[in-house]
Amino acid sequence: MKRAKVIIGAGYGDEGKGLLTDFHAAAAGPDALVVRFNGGAQAGHTVVAPDGRRHVFSHVGSGAFAGVPTFLSRFFVANPMLFQREVAALAAVGVMPTVIVDRRAPITTPWDMLVNQAIETARGTARHGSCGIGFGETIERNLDARFALTMADLATRDRLTATLDGIRRVYLPGRLARLGLSASWAGLRDIALSEDLFENYLRDIEAFGAGVAVDDGGAVARARTVIFEGAQGLLLDQDRGAFPHVTRSNTGLRNVLALAGEAGIVALDVTYVTRAYVTRHGAGPLPHELAGPPDGLVRDTTNVANAWQGSLRYAWLDLDALRQAIAADLSDAPASIRVASHLAITCLDQLGGRIIHVVAGQVRSASPDALIAAVADATAMAVAFAGTGPTRRDVTPVRASVRRAA
Repeated sequence: MKRAKVIIGAGYGDEGKGLLTDFHAAAAGPDALVVRFNGGAQAGHTVVAPDGRRHVFSHVGSGAFAGVPTFLSRFFVANPMLFQREVAALAAVGVMPTVIVDRRAPITTPWDMLVNQAIETARGTARHGSCGIGFGETIERNLDARFALTMADLATRDRLTATLDGIRRVYLPGRLARLGLSASWAGLRDIALSEDLFENYLRDIEAFGAGVAVDDGGAVARARTVIFEGAQGLLLDQDRGAFPHVTRSNTGLRNVLALAGEAGIVALDVTYVTRAYVTRHGAGPLPHELAGPPDGLVRDTTNVANAWQGSLRYAWLDLDALRQAIAADLSDAPASIRVASHLAITCLDQLGGRIIHVVAGQVRSASPDALIAAVADATAMAVAFAGTGPTRRDVTPVRASVRRAA
């Protein structure tokens, strides 16, 4: 019976998915495969190796420090421009990752990024919280077969250049017009039609193609151990989050179940990850929001303020909301695939000896050990891992079982 591990964020992202992926990858060894099953280059999974090397993973799976290759599935949106930056950053710390891409994976162009940024700028104070790198716009464009671009299309130069020319000359102004942003075309026209931009992007695509292997999805079936690494979190799911402040992606089990079925995987060991507190990028609701980082030892050097999403936002962890999000996701699992689920709680070292949280609408305070027990109790799910630092050595297996029914 073929099994796979699954790492899913239970909040708004930044829960510690990279840390748990690295932890499992190191245990599995280089014969494993990390599968990115949603999202794209907007992901930022920070991993600190035991020797101190640090990287924020976007395209490359968070098992790369452990020597585990990455598979970018058909649900992953690849960005050749940003991929080159990441590969260069990893090379600087001595990592040469192996990356395999499904031929059906959508490809982002610079014109998707221009549309994305124009839309979000036009929203002014009503922004949705976009990263501005064209993720959702790539998915939107690929709905039109005339302008769709996938990994398979990069192999034929004439077809590729014709498609790209159509995107910049026809699709881009048409998309802006449909959005009521025709006036934006005047300001974007020169850069959109720039031959330098066109040629530079072709060079990025050539380098991207040379740096990855192309696959039809069979790599997942062939891998000895599979680790599905999610991006963003359940509360940003396109179907279950607070629209419109969501990502254009299914952040939970849905994509995993489709890929597992194709690969003959019949059992999933799912870890839902949460910090001991909650964070969120950009606009959208955030219950129990704080004015700034919670008191304690919180130091987030990854999520610096930026023009698109502002500063990272913080809130207390609501155990009932955690339970509801996970229960909704687990409802997608069919009887044909066995799903064993549990929790991981990270950043337990950052809030001192007493951790404030919310349960049944009441604000409470608990020691780290008591919080672990409270989470298991409130969610009716065992807590299997506790994170008390930035590296895999700081992840401790625990056995916090459920004391009562949900």
